[in-house]
Amino acid sequence: MADEIPEQSRAAWAGFPDALTEKLIQLRGLVLDVARDEPAIGPLEETLKWGEPAFLTVATGSGTAVRIHRHKKSADSYALYVHCQTDLIERYKQLYKDILAFDGNRAVVFDVKGPLPVEVVKHCIAMALTYHLRKAR
Repeated sequence: MADEIPEQSRAAWAGFPDALTEKLIQLRGLVLDVARDEPAIGPLEETLKWGEPAFLTVATGSGTAVRIHRHKKSADSYALYVHCQTDLIERYKQLYKDILAFDGNRAVVFDVKGPLPVEVVKHCIAMALTYHLRKAR
């Protein structure tokens, strides 16, 4: 059974084309799956940051927040956003520059019409949600 989407997230996506909403729901599911599969992350707090669904590691402090929303530069794209003062996007580029697209130092951008590279994206999400654990070592 899929996790129920909070009303605040549904409201943030109101009026989006169905295809875009479906992709955001898929991406949201990956974020939740990664948190469930990695005990160090713990339960996530799902909230809104800048009007976008955001996932925070409040219980453990293991990582930096990730946000998911339509990408502002194109109606046909959506993104996974991370804090711009981390080195995450640079690390993602080192690992996946041939697979993923990026916007600056804060977003991994996906095309609504294309497939989501699930395992690659899950790895990127895990790196963000455990970012502070890595930095502490």
